[in-house]
Amino acid sequence: MKTRLLRADAPGAVTEAAKALTRGEVVAFPTDTVYGVAAVRGREEALFIAKGRPEDRPIPVLLSDASQLETSGIVTPSARALAGRFWPGPLTIVVAVPGRGTVGFRVPASDLARRLIAASGGELPVTSANLSGRPDARTAEEVIAQLDGRIALVLDGGRTPGGVPSTVVDCTGPEARILREGAISAREIRAAIQSAA
Repeated sequence: MKTRLLRADAPGAVTEAAKALTRGEVVAFPTDTVYGVAAVRGREEALFIAKGRPEDRPIPVLLSDASQLETSGIVTPSARALAGRFWPGPLTIVVAVPGRGTVGFRVPASDLARRLIAASGGELPVTSANLSGRPDARTAEEVIAQLDGRIALVLDGGRTPGGVPSTVVDCTGPEARILREGAISAREIRAAIQSAA
């Protein structure tokens, strides 16, 4: 399989990429940090195969809108406060989801990403578009260099900002726990939770 490259500003590009996803194909697209690679729910194994990613590493889910968190899992007051303060943006909030264990959710600060997610059902399992252990991809060409023939389509939206990954906060219990400090500092996280209390 040869990976197709599709310019994001081409007419119908987002619709075409969403159709590829709903057919069960794997698609890469730019987010507010790096390029991500996505598959619809139930096809997550295709992401592990494409990346050579260990299967014990969970894949976060990107949402098209912050309001979807309320229907996605068990939302604690801290999760609600953090989503209200930092979404869209580089914050992954881990909540308990009945029947699925714990899941990390994020709303990216990228209009293109949110439009694609919305056109694909409102949520997409997404991980970085690179071979496991290799550098993150910040351009469509860098995605092709690593994943050509492993994924169906790359939606080319230009160079992404790159930089620091999202901060990950576990909001499954009564007290929020920072699992990874990234673009949003621990101090900012604590301040947001305290101000909402």
